Amino acid sequence: MLCVFQGQRVLQMAPLPGAELVQRPLQLYRYLLRCCRQLPTKGIQEHYKHTVRQSFRVHSDEDNPERIQQIIKRAIEDADWIMNKYKKQD
Repeated sequence: MLCVFQGQRVLQMAPLPGAELVQRPLQLYRYLLRCCRQLPTKGIQEHYKHTVRQSFRVHSDEDNPERIQQIIKRAIEDADWIMNKYKKQD
């Protein structure tokens, strides 16, 4: 994905291959857990796994397909940001 940020072209990559294939909540859940496994330490991994589980519990009653797609899109963007955050710290 190519984005423009403050007049500069910036290449942004999805955290793991397959982000574009995520269409359903279960696929998103599994995708986010795979992203967690890529994080640098066990403590960070557990923190984000807990966050993923909590988010799914909160949104488990969502039945509007449009809202579900919004949630999926935002979750993938957030995962991308987190993966880039820890990639820069390495």
